Amino acid sequence: MLRSMNDLKDYTIHATDGNIGHVKDFYFDDKRWVIRYLIVDTGGWLSSRKVLISPIAIGMPNWRERMLPVSITKEQVKNSPDIDTAKPVSRQHEIEYLGYYNYPLYWGGMGLWGEEAYPNLMVAGAGGLATEPPIFQSPSGNIDDADAEVAEHQKEDPDLRSCVAVTGYGIKASDGEIGHVTGFLVDEETWAIRYMIVETGNWWLGHKILVAPQWIDAVSWVDAKVSLQLTRQAIKDAPAYDPSVALTREQESEIYRHYGHPGYWASQAEREEVLSPD
Repeated sequence: MLRSMNDLKDYTIHATDGNIGHVKDFYFDDKRWVIRYLIVDTGGWLSSRKVLISPIAIGMPNWRERMLPVSITKEQVKNSPDIDTAKPVSRQHEIEYLGYYNYPLYWGGMGLWGEEAYPNLMVAGAGGLATEPPIFQSPSGNIDDADAEVAEHQKEDPDLRSCVAVTGYGIKASDGEIGHVTGFLVDEETWAIRYMIVETGNWWLGHKILVAPQWIDAVSWVDAKVSLQLTRQAIKDAPAYDPSVALTREQESEIYRHYGHPGYWASQAEREEVLSPD
């Protein structure tokens, strides 16, 4: 099922021994468009320090109580690497963070999470406190390969973006401006961003549509602008999105059929058939 990022803000993060704080933002990977971290305000118990929580640690959500349980303790969070969430998170910071919690590196594999599709499949018993220098796992399972992978990636930029910061970005179709980003829909199991929610604004007052990241031509982070591979007319004719109603797979299929693209849930054979009908 898909969840709105706007709705997930202020959810309580519940550790194994009490509440950690409330979700204030999300960092997503702008290459794969997957939520890599939740930014959590710890409130008074930790002097309102903001900490990162990986989806790897998140268990079965309690949607009624707006709570996300995590397989870590408050003491672990208290002693976790201090990361300034007001500044870009470096790959070195990520390596330190993942190592502290004994999490594998999520990049480098063919899946959304290493070689896996779901974050909770990356590690068994995630959340064990690291008492020794971490032994990272590489897709090959070889420790020497993992050490080489850490050395290779530790100085590169991780390409993490704030969902709050990107909200409000302008949207440009292939033939003109059409509106701005007002939110995101995320897959509650994989934490992949499946759609940007776009408000068409003055061009088509009050109309909201969904745009999949795969249909983006380019993003100018400097100019706060998202350029699409879609025309204004195609967008105008697209099925409207009603945020007050849960999006069904039938509605998603209708959106993808409208744009002539295979759904993200389709098999490789189905995708090839849609893209090459002849």
